[in-house]
Amino acid sequence: MTSPDQAARPRVVIVGAGFGGLDAARRLARQPVQVTVVDQRNYHLFQPLLYQVATAALSPADIAWPIRSILSRQANATVQLGRVTGIDRAGHAVLIDGERRLPFDYLVLATGARHAYFGHDEWAETAPGLKQIVDATELRKRLLLAFERAETATDQAELARLLTFVVVGGGPTGVELAGAVAELARFALMRDFRRIDPGQARVILIEAGPRILTAFPPALSAKAQTALEHLGVEVRLDQAVTLCDGEGVVAAGQRIESRTVIWAAGVMASPAAGWLQAQADRAGRVKVEPDLSLPGQKEIFVLGDTASVLAPDGQPVPGIAPAAKQMGDYVGQVIAARVAGRPAPPPFRYRHQGNLATIGRKAAVVDFGWLRLSGFPAWLLWAGAHVYFLIGWRNRLI
Repeated sequence: MTSPDQAARPRVVIVGAGFGGLDAARRLARQPVQVTVVDQRNYHLFQPLLYQVATAALSPADIAWPIRSILSRQANATVQLGRVTGIDRAGHAVLIDGERRLPFDYLVLATGARHAYFGHDEWAETAPGLKQIVDATELRKRLLLAFERAETATDQAELARLLTFVVVGGGPTGVELAGAVAELARFALMRDFRRIDPGQARVILIEAGPRILTAFPPALSAKAQTALEHLGVEVRLDQAVTLCDGEGVVAAGQRIESRTVIWAAGVMASPAAGWLQAQADRAGRVKVEPDLSLPGQKEIFVLGDTASVLAPDGQPVPGIAPAAKQMGDYVGQVIAARVAGRPAPPPFRYRHQGNLATIGRKAAVVDFGWLRLSGFPAWLLWAGAHVYFLIGWRNRLI
């Protein structure tokens, strides 16, 4: 139950229990505020390892943790399960499931991103993306069923379609997925079938730009491409997908027959800009003030993939976990300062800690600016960084 003292405290509502939302809640742990975390799922998800669930390397439980358990020791925090359907800015309330109103004194929107199909949302059914546990388990089912159906296929054209896997998008997610699917076919399933040779499966990575991993220096992009090709992945550059259906894709005017297409080509922000009736960029991210507050309404904050924020070099802050965590921690500091009547901290400044991407289980590329690595040493660094960000010692050990 909420005590009279707690009820009198400023109400901080945090929508979204991703990296940013949880860091904001934790920063307020010892502050005289009442924190309510709202999410449409009751677990926090470590998205960077979703592709390993999709390719059967990990189980969903290894990368998901109950939100209530994470915040169980934080006395001023409660959790509500529900889907946010709107924000009453004037009335200072969050609308949940179209029925409930959750009042706030401070609001933090950390609602993440969704798949972007660049005006072709109808492609989502045949080319699923990878953002949630259900996406990963559905993709795992499609991948494994493709091999099962290939085992009993009698038509050679259909056999070829079943054993062709297309990944659209050459960013970190696409590269990691392509490498993991190639390893699944060439190693994990190698001895499991009698009529087909899983090692003969084609894995095709399609990128519309001139190189993969554009956030990395060109030399590391080239090394990543070489590592993918060593695994047997066909990398196709400067090829935009113009059609996607149940039988494959069309890229650069060429039809690629495939029963399994995976979308990793882009993301859009959550509908938060629409809820707030706020100005947004082309990707739907809300344009915010230097302190991550909504222009004209200093008690509402937007962070993570939902916010349009510029780094010190003038480039957009990347939609990665460290950036969201930094924003969440910063917003927690701003709210704590206001509640205590202290001067606010200086404007948010993103500290880039580097880029990492893995290619299978033995190679990766790492760019820390001052240190650039590829191959197995980079993979060890990648693994260490991901283990560090996992929640719970059991999951870290696994």
